[in-house]
Amino acid sequence: MSINYPRWTIIFAFCICNLSTDAFGQSIKLMRYDEDYSSLKDSSRNFYNSLKFLPLSADKKVYVTFGGEIREEFGGKINEDWIKDQGFNSSFLQRYSLYADLNVSKRLRFFAQMNSALENGSKYGPSPVDEDQLALQNLFAEYRILNSSGNKLAVLVGRQEINYGSGRLISVREGTTVRQYFTGAKVMYASPKFTIDAFALQADEVNFGVFDNKPSHQANLWGAYSNFNIEKGGNFDFYYLGTRRDNAEFEEGIAKEIRHTLATRYWKSGGGFIYNLEAAYQFGKFGNGHINAWTTAIEFGYLFEQTKFKPSINLRNDYISGDKKAGDGNLQTFNPLYPKGGYFGFNPLIGPSNLIDLHPYLTLTITDQLTVQGDVVFNWRYSLNDGIYRPSGNFNTAGSFSNHRFIGTTYLLSADYQFNDSLSISCGGQYFRVGSFIKDLVPEFANSKFFNTQISFKF
Repeated sequence: MSINYPRWTIIFAFCICNLSTDAFGQSIKLMRYDEDYSSLKDSSRNFYNSLKFLPLSADKKVYVTFGGEIREEFGGKINEDWIKDQGFNSSFLQRYSLYADLNVSKRLRFFAQMNSALENGSKYGPSPVDEDQLALQNLFAEYRILNSSGNKLAVLVGRQEINYGSGRLISVREGTTVRQYFTGAKVMYASPKFTIDAFALQADEVNFGVFDNKPSHQANLWGAYSNFNIEKGGNFDFYYLGTRRDNAEFEEGIAKEIRHTLATRYWKSGGGFIYNLEAAYQFGKFGNGHINAWTTAIEFGYLFEQTKFKPSINLRNDYISGDKKAGDGNLQTFNPLYPKGGYFGFNPLIGPSNLIDLHPYLTLTITDQLTVQGDVVFNWRYSLNDGIYRPSGNFNTAGSFSNHRFIGTTYLLSADYQFNDSLSISCGGQYFRVGSFIKDLVPEFANSKFFNTQISFKF
């Protein structure tokens, strides 16, 4: 079943794209349900303010907020699987979403969001992260038990997107056309210096059609994520995540996986010296065997705020464990759980399992609206007895037959132009130069290339 969208969606976008951030009442957020437009209660009743704060009661305590997104992207790939003469492949990707946030009182609200992701043009057809023609992305009720300026305690039940920390393990996956969601319950507490979420969630099997995603009917993700903010001392995140997959695939084999992750993160963003240190340890059962896996991520940088173009120079280094011995029943391959897709590039060909990478990059703020960035990523296998994995963490190709460690080098160049808080355009290019491991893997090998342009409008 195909879906055609009327031209009014594009016309509507360009009619209000010149509105300033002040007209929105606040910045548009990654998680749309985090936005609060109650400050528009007594504002003038122009079109946009009415869209963001539409009172349904005389005292304006009951109101609804509407919003959404239109995103268009064109991408091209050359020799995408490192195969010589594989040729050119392109895709036109579209994302359309619309949400309604009904606030019944200061304590109770209901949030619903529809999402449509479409792919056209690829000679191989859409991938699971490219197309989901129509789905309920969010559908939940939230009850605020405490709602003071100092302490907030709320319960959220239903279908919901989640995003934690740097997105290494739990991400909404904004870079792909299909964003990630879960269904279940979450308890959230927040104070000025401390926040914690506890949750139990199930993941759907995402299909390409209309309302055809299938629930797992079991808890796939459970745990708690907390953050401590220390004034002038950075931020500490501590978290525990439990996961279950009934048919998890690694080079070791396919089996039921129950995995527990204990992790911490110490980070600081903003001007001057910036850093992000993160470490995670995993244990559990894989079939009849035991899991013993880990990862560390170290990133340091400096933002020169007083220098022309405000350059930010950064260096990231990841160590991610792989399986030590194929066929022994035990598993040392790290599982990145539900990571963001573009952690290692715009069109990453390898994922965060059995990997060592060294990643320097430079960011320049040319104007208040234009930012450019250049990256180089060197990639090695951590274990010679394990293969390579996809960005999702799913198994890609066995590697125990090769004695080479070096996978290849990724070169990246990107530019982002923010017209205003609502409208942006970005473009990027990626060149992957194959290393000795890929040359063993693909006898008739070739370096791969990728480019894309994306226009996004959010309201």
